[in-house]
Amino acid sequence: MRSKQEITGIWAKLFPRFSGSSATLQGQVKEMMAHSILMGLVPAGAKVPTSRALAVALGLSRNTVSLALQVLVDKGFLIAIPRSGLMVNGDILLGQAEKSPPQAAAPTGIHWDARLVSRVAHQRNIIKPANWQDYPYPFIYGQFDASLVPLKDWRDCAHQALFVPAVKKWAQDHINRDSDALLDQIQHRLLPARGIMARRDEILVTGGAQMACYLLANVLLDRQTVVGIEDPGYPDARNNFLLRSDHVKALPIDADGLVASRAMGQCAYVYVTPSHQCPTTVTMPLARRHAILALAKKRDVVLFEDDHESELNFSGRPLPALKSLDTDGRVIYLGSLSKTLAHGLRIGYIVAPAELIRELRALRRLIIRHTPANNAHTASLFIAQGHHDAFIRKLNVTYRERRELLSSAFSRHLPQFHIMPSQGGSGAWVKGPDGLDAQTLTEKCAARGVLVEPGDIFFAKSSSASQPYLRLGYAAIPNHLIDTGVQELAKAYLSS
Repeated sequence: MRSKQEITGIWAKLFPRFSGSSATLQGQVKEMMAHSILMGLVPAGAKVPTSRALAVALGLSRNTVSLALQVLVDKGFLIAIPRSGLMVNGDILLGQAEKSPPQAAAPTGIHWDARLVSRVAHQRNIIKPANWQDYPYPFIYGQFDASLVPLKDWRDCAHQALFVPAVKKWAQDHINRDSDALLDQIQHRLLPARGIMARRDEILVTGGAQMACYLLANVLLDRQTVVGIEDPGYPDARNNFLLRSDHVKALPIDADGLVASRAMGQCAYVYVTPSHQCPTTVTMPLARRHAILALAKKRDVVLFEDDHESELNFSGRPLPALKSLDTDGRVIYLGSLSKTLAHGLRIGYIVAPAELIRELRALRRLIIRHTPANNAHTASLFIAQGHHDAFIRKLNVTYRERRELLSSAFSRHLPQFHIMPSQGGSGAWVKGPDGLDAQTLTEKCAARGVLVEPGDIFFAKSSSASQPYLRLGYAAIPNHLIDTGVQELAKAYLSS
């Protein structure tokens, strides 16, 4: 049996390096103590040190430690013994398998590589370091600046979602149904803002645009289906289509986005990002949108419109979605809250004919049944109470400022690099001098604390023609660090 002094020593060593999920010290203490009990580091029946001794050992206030201990008593981890203090409750371990010492994995004789029928892990993917927040100059696309997120508003909505009437709505198993509250907001607030009218049975909530692409690929494509995607284009969409089809066609783009080309007319389906082309950020003008729709109708092509960052528009009035101009029912619309609110939220949606939505819903049920209803309910409140619209206005002002600061910094420090003009979005597509090895430059930048992305991943085939390109995001980097970050990028370039 461990003594109180030994337990104090265990917790004193564990606490500084314990990576808990709680944001509060009291929460971290509770998690650390519960972890140590459940993992057998502190045995059942052991007497717990006093709150005063623990507070001194952990370097915390006695009040913080006392509150944590009281919660562990309430939850049954500890037992209060009259005149003896606290003791670890052995009953808390009932139902757990007896732990045996870790052993080296025994060879199974199964050759898993020979059994694999796909090689998804071998696909070319965008790589983002998990510790991006540790870099001084994170020009990383697809992340967020916590200082911009309206945490108080989101917290209020999350609190409202925990009221009993709300919990009764979202806590039940929805089988394959979506949150009615979120569907209301998509149908009556988000889609009309893009000029789109849809019935409830024409909307499906997804875990972001990537899941939408996966569902569509599995329901509509086979090995012989010809599906087109912009080149350069969104790698995750391309990879989803490659899982199902042997005929994924790279389609040309120009300064106006996707070209209404002969190659496009040879496709059964075409994935397009007209609001802010991925990755070049180009906004497709109205005339080109009509030309794309006309060719699609003439050649019986169905369009997958990923309305990528449509709300992030510096002019204040975005162009109408392709779906809103479609009079022939051949545009399948993909929207997302993740791109603007928080990428970790993973809420997107598909708008398509009801018969297609039924099949997509059935497939989604086999994967996850439905998306997390608690997040959906909180998001619906956030939209309904006007927080989302206010947040988008704030983002547009901030991102316009950051875009201007980025352009000015490149003009001063790297005039030999060209930034593609953009009407919005949260990233910049940058072309360096001919012969630039963007991959090598990216590695040198990272060594200087600057995170940028090489552009070759966005091209269907990595070649010398794609090497001079970089993508820089400005959603996650504060205004005052942009110029210095570009200076460091320039130093990395000049050292190559």
